[in-house]
Amino acid sequence: MKKLISTLGFIIASNLTLANFSFAQTSTNVGLSTGTLNSILDASLAVKIVILILVSLSMTCWGIGWTKYQEFKVLKKSNDEFDALFWKSNSLDDLFDKVPSTTTSSHAKVFRAAYAEMKKIADSPLLNKSSDTESPQLTGIDNLERSMRKAIENQVSDIESKLTFLASTGSTGPFIGLFGTVWGIMNSFQKIAQTGNASLAAVAPGISEALITTAIGLAAAIPAVIIYNNFVSVIKKEETSLNNFSFDFLNIVKRNFFKN
Repeated sequence: MKKLISTLGFIIASNLTLANFSFAQTSTNVGLSTGTLNSILDASLAVKIVILILVSLSMTCWGIGWTKYQEFKVLKKSNDEFDALFWKSNSLDDLFDKVPSTTTSSHAKVFRAAYAEMKKIADSPLLNKSSDTESPQLTGIDNLERSMRKAIENQVSDIESKLTFLASTGSTGPFIGLFGTVWGIMNSFQKIAQTGNASLAAVAPGISEALITTAIGLAAAIPAVIIYNNFVSVIKKEETSLNNFSFDFLNIVKRNFFKN
Protein backbone atom coordinates (compact mmCIF):
# COMPACT_ATOMS: atom_id res chain seq x y z
CA MET A 1 0.00 0.00 0.00
CA LYS A 2 2.82 2.38 0.88
CA LYS A 3 4.54 1.56 -2.42
CA LEU A 4 1.32 2.30 -4.29
CA ILE A 5 0.92 5.64 -2.49
CA SER A 6 4.56 6.48 -3.17
CA THR A 7 4.15 5.61 -6.86
CA LEU A 8 1.00 7.71 -7.16
CA GLY A 9 2.74 10.59 -5.43
CA PHE A 10 5.67 10.36 -7.83
CA ILE A 11 3.33 10.34 -10.86
CA ILE A 12 1.37 13.34 -9.56
CA ALA A 13 4.57 15.25 -8.81
CA SER A 14 5.91 14.46 -12.29
CA ASN A 15 2.71 15.63 -13.96
CA LEU A 16 2.75 18.85 -11.96
CA THR A 17 6.36 19.46 -12.99
CA LEU A 18 5.52 18.87 -16.67
CA ALA A 19 2.48 21.11 -16.38
CA ASN A 20 4.56 23.88 -14.89
CA PHE A 21 7.17 23.47 -17.64
CA SER A 22 4.51 23.56 -20.36
CA PHE A 23 2.93 26.64 -18.81
CA ALA A 24 6.32 28.34 -18.69
CA GLN A 25 6.94 27.50 -22.34
CA THR A 26 3.48 28.76 -23.33
CA SER A 27 4.04 31.95 -21.37
CA THR A 28 7.36 32.44 -23.15
CA ASN A 29 5.76 31.92 -26.58
CA VAL A 30 2.94 34.30 -25.72
CA GLY A 31 5.51 36.81 -24.54
CA LEU A 32 7.43 36.53 -27.82
CA SER A 33 4.23 36.89 -29.87
CA THR A 34 3.17 39.90 -27.80
CA GLY A 35 6.62 41.42 -28.17
CA THR A 36 6.53 41.00 -31.96
CA LEU A 37 3.06 42.53 -32.14
CA ASN A 38 4.14 45.46 -29.98
CA SER A 39 7.18 45.99 -32.21
CA ILE A 40 4.92 46.18 -35.26
CA LEU A 41 2.47 48.55 -33.55
CA ASP A 42 5.29 50.80 -32.29
CA ALA A 43 7.09 50.83 -35.65
CA SER A 44 7.52 53.99 -37.68
CA LEU A 45 5.06 54.90 -40.43
CA ALA A 46 7.46 53.85 -43.20
CA VAL A 47 7.98 50.42 -41.63
CA LYS A 48 4.23 49.95 -41.20
CA ILE A 49 3.68 50.81 -44.86
CA VAL A 50 6.34 48.26 -45.86
CA ILE A 51 4.67 45.59 -43.69
CA LEU A 52 1.26 46.43 -45.17
CA ILE A 53 2.63 46.11 -48.71
CA LEU A 54 4.28 42.76 -47.95
CA VAL A 55 1.17 41.35 -46.29
CA SER A 56 -0.95 42.48 -49.25
CA LEU A 57 1.48 40.87 -51.71
CA SER A 58 1.48 37.64 -49.71
CA MET A 59 -2.32 37.44 -49.51
CA THR A 60 -2.62 38.16 -53.23
CA CYS A 61 -0.09 35.41 -54.04
CA TRP A 62 -2.01 32.87 -51.98
CA GLY A 63 -5.21 33.93 -53.72
CA ILE A 64 -3.62 33.55 -57.15
CA GLY A 65 -2.20 30.18 -56.12
CA TRP A 66 -5.60 28.85 -55.07
CA THR A 67 -7.32 30.26 -58.18
CA LYS A 68 -4.75 28.79 -60.58
CA TYR A 69 -4.86 25.45 -58.78
CA GLN A 70 -8.61 25.24 -59.34
CA GLU A 71 -8.17 26.42 -62.93
CA PHE A 72 -5.59 23.71 -63.71
CA LYS A 73 -7.78 21.09 -62.05
CA VAL A 74 -10.75 22.01 -64.26
CA LEU A 75 -8.49 22.24 -67.33
CA LYS A 76 -7.12 18.73 -66.86
CA LYS A 77 -10.58 17.27 -66.40
CA SER A 78 -12.01 19.03 -69.47
CA ASN A 79 -9.00 18.02 -71.61
CA ASP A 80 -9.39 14.37 -70.60
CA GLU A 81 -13.09 14.48 -71.48
CA PHE A 82 -12.43 16.09 -74.87
CA ASP A 83 -9.60 13.69 -75.72
CA ALA A 84 -11.89 10.73 -75.04
CA LEU A 85 -14.57 12.30 -77.25
CA PHE A 86 -12.03 13.11 -79.97
CA TRP A 87 -10.72 9.57 -80.32
CA LYS A 88 -14.22 8.09 -80.27
CA SER A 89 -15.57 10.45 -82.93
CA ASN A 90 -15.78 9.33 -86.56
CA SER A 91 -16.54 12.76 -88.00
CA LEU A 92 -14.82 16.08 -87.45
CA ASP A 93 -18.07 17.87 -88.31
CA ASP A 94 -19.97 16.02 -85.59
CA LEU A 95 -17.18 16.62 -83.10
CA PHE A 96 -17.17 20.34 -83.86
CA ASP A 97 -20.92 20.51 -83.28
CA LYS A 98 -20.58 18.70 -79.94
CA VAL A 99 -17.90 21.02 -78.60
CA PRO A 100 -19.28 24.42 -77.50
CA SER A 101 -17.37 27.61 -78.11
CA THR A 102 -17.40 28.22 -74.34
CA THR A 103 -15.47 25.03 -73.57
CA THR A 104 -12.77 25.18 -70.90
CA SER A 105 -10.64 22.56 -72.66
CA SER A 106 -7.50 23.96 -74.25
CA HIS A 107 -7.38 20.95 -76.59
CA ALA A 108 -10.92 21.67 -77.72
CA LYS A 109 -10.10 25.32 -78.38
CA VAL A 110 -7.12 24.33 -80.52
CA PHE A 111 -9.34 21.85 -82.37
CA ARG A 112 -12.00 24.48 -83.03
CA ALA A 113 -9.38 26.89 -84.39
CA ALA A 114 -7.94 24.17 -86.65
CA TYR A 115 -11.39 23.11 -87.86
CA ALA A 116 -12.32 26.71 -88.68
CA GLU A 117 -9.11 27.05 -90.72
CA MET A 118 -9.89 23.79 -92.55
CA LYS A 119 -13.33 25.13 -93.47
CA LYS A 120 -11.74 28.30 -94.84
CA ILE A 121 -9.34 26.24 -96.94
CA ALA A 122 -12.14 23.96 -98.18
CA ASP A 123 -14.33 26.95 -99.11
CA SER A 124 -11.52 28.72 -100.91
CA PRO A 125 -12.37 29.48 -104.58
CA LEU A 126 -8.80 28.54 -105.50
CA LEU A 127 -9.32 24.94 -104.36
CA ASN A 128 -9.10 22.33 -107.10
CA LYS A 129 -11.70 19.61 -106.60
CA SER A 130 -11.26 16.28 -108.29
CA SER A 131 -15.05 15.92 -108.73
CA ASP A 132 -18.31 17.26 -107.40
CA THR A 133 -19.06 14.08 -105.47
CA GLU A 134 -15.70 13.36 -103.89
CA SER A 135 -14.36 15.12 -100.83
CA PRO A 136 -11.94 17.89 -101.77
CA GLN A 137 -8.24 17.25 -101.38
CA LEU A 138 -6.88 20.28 -99.56
CA THR A 139 -3.51 21.89 -100.20
CA GLY A 140 -3.18 24.48 -97.42
CA ILE A 141 -1.46 22.34 -94.78
CA ASP A 142 0.98 25.15 -93.93
CA ASN A 143 -1.93 27.45 -93.15
CA LEU A 144 -3.44 24.82 -90.87
CA GLU A 145 -0.16 24.30 -89.02
CA ARG A 146 0.24 28.05 -88.49
CA SER A 147 -3.34 28.31 -87.26
CA MET A 148 -2.82 25.54 -84.72
CA ARG A 149 0.50 26.98 -83.58
CA LYS A 150 -1.17 30.36 -83.04
CA ALA A 151 -4.02 28.72 -81.10
CA ILE A 152 -1.53 26.88 -78.87
CA GLU A 153 0.39 30.08 -78.16
CA ASN A 154 -2.86 31.83 -77.24
CA GLN A 155 -3.82 29.02 -74.86
CA VAL A 156 -0.41 29.01 -73.18
CA SER A 157 -0.56 32.78 -72.83
CA ASP A 158 -3.97 32.53 -71.14
CA ILE A 159 -2.74 29.82 -68.78
CA GLU A 160 0.32 31.88 -67.84
CA SER A 161 -1.77 34.87 -66.80
CA LYS A 162 -1.09 36.23 -63.30
CA LEU A 163 2.10 34.18 -62.91
CA THR A 164 4.15 37.33 -63.46
CA PHE A 165 2.79 38.66 -60.16
CA LEU A 166 4.08 35.56 -58.35
CA ALA A 167 7.51 35.92 -59.93
CA SER A 168 7.64 39.64 -59.10
CA THR A 169 6.67 39.01 -55.48
CA GLY A 170 9.27 36.26 -55.15
CA SER A 171 12.04 38.46 -56.51
CA THR A 172 11.15 41.82 -54.92
CA GLY A 173 9.66 40.71 -51.59
CA PRO A 174 13.00 40.29 -49.78
CA PHE A 175 14.23 43.65 -51.10
CA ILE A 176 11.07 45.42 -49.94
CA GLY A 177 11.59 43.84 -46.52
CA LEU A 178 15.24 44.87 -46.60
CA PHE A 179 14.20 48.45 -47.29
CA GLY A 180 12.10 48.39 -44.11
CA THR A 181 15.04 46.93 -42.21
CA VAL A 182 17.43 49.62 -43.41
CA TRP A 183 14.88 52.30 -42.55
CA GLY A 184 14.42 50.88 -39.04
CA ILE A 185 18.18 50.71 -38.44
CA MET A 186 18.53 54.31 -39.59
CA ASN A 187 15.92 55.33 -37.02
CA SER A 188 17.79 53.37 -34.33
CA PHE A 189 21.05 55.20 -35.07
CA GLN A 190 19.23 58.52 -35.08
CA LYS A 191 17.84 57.75 -31.61
CA ILE A 192 21.34 56.82 -30.42
CA ALA A 193 22.67 60.12 -31.77
CA GLN A 194 19.89 62.07 -30.05
CA THR A 195 20.06 60.33 -26.67
CA GLY A 196 23.75 59.48 -26.60
CA ASN A 197 22.85 56.07 -25.18
CA ALA A 198 24.27 53.12 -27.15
CA SER A 199 23.37 50.40 -24.66
CA LEU A 200 21.74 47.16 -25.81
CA ALA A 201 18.49 48.08 -24.11
CA ALA A 202 18.28 51.25 -26.16
CA VAL A 203 19.30 49.72 -29.49
CA ALA A 204 17.53 46.34 -29.35
CA PRO A 205 13.91 47.58 -29.85
CA GLY A 206 14.81 49.46 -33.02
CA ILE A 207 16.82 46.56 -34.43
CA SER A 208 13.98 44.15 -33.63
CA GLU A 209 11.51 46.42 -35.37
CA ALA A 210 13.80 46.63 -38.39
CA LEU A 211 14.34 42.87 -38.74
CA ILE A 212 10.60 42.14 -38.68
CA THR A 213 10.19 43.55 -42.19
CA THR A 214 12.93 41.27 -43.54
CA ALA A 215 11.23 38.27 -41.95
CA ILE A 216 7.85 39.25 -43.43
CA GLY A 217 9.49 39.85 -46.82
CA LEU A 218 10.95 36.35 -46.81
CA ALA A 219 7.64 34.90 -45.61
CA ALA A 220 5.95 36.53 -48.62
CA ALA A 221 8.63 35.65 -51.18
CA ILE A 222 9.36 32.01 -50.38
CA PRO A 223 5.78 30.67 -50.90
CA ALA A 224 5.44 32.84 -54.03
CA VAL A 225 8.57 31.27 -55.56
CA ILE A 226 7.44 27.74 -54.66
CA ILE A 227 3.98 28.30 -56.12
CA TYR A 228 5.43 29.92 -59.24
CA ASN A 229 7.88 27.09 -59.93
CA ASN A 230 5.16 24.50 -59.45
CA PHE A 231 2.85 26.25 -61.90
CA VAL A 232 5.64 26.68 -64.45
CA SER A 233 6.14 22.91 -64.37
CA VAL A 234 2.40 22.35 -64.85
CA ILE A 235 2.30 24.79 -67.77
CA LYS A 236 5.23 23.09 -69.50
CA LYS A 237 3.39 19.78 -69.28
CA GLU A 238 0.23 21.40 -70.64
CA GLU A 239 2.18 22.94 -73.54
CA THR A 240 3.65 19.54 -74.35
CA SER A 241 0.17 18.04 -74.24
CA LEU A 242 -1.13 20.70 -76.64
CA ASN A 243 1.73 20.09 -79.06
CA ASN A 244 1.15 16.33 -78.97
CA PHE A 245 -2.56 16.84 -79.66
CA SER A 246 -1.79 19.13 -82.60
CA PHE A 247 0.62 16.53 -84.06
CA ASP A 248 -2.03 13.81 -83.76
CA PHE A 249 -4.65 16.02 -85.36
CA LEU A 250 -2.35 17.02 -88.23
CA ASN A 251 -1.49 13.38 -88.89
CA ILE A 252 -5.18 12.53 -89.14
CA VAL A 253 -6.09 15.36 -91.50
CA LYS A 254 -3.00 14.82 -93.65
CA ARG A 255 -3.95 11.20 -94.21
CA ASN A 256 -7.58 11.93 -95.02
CA PHE A 257 -7.96 15.44 -96.40
CA PHE A 258 -4.72 16.81 -97.81
CA LYS A 259 -2.76 16.05 -100.93
CA ASN A 260 0.70 14.60 -100.57
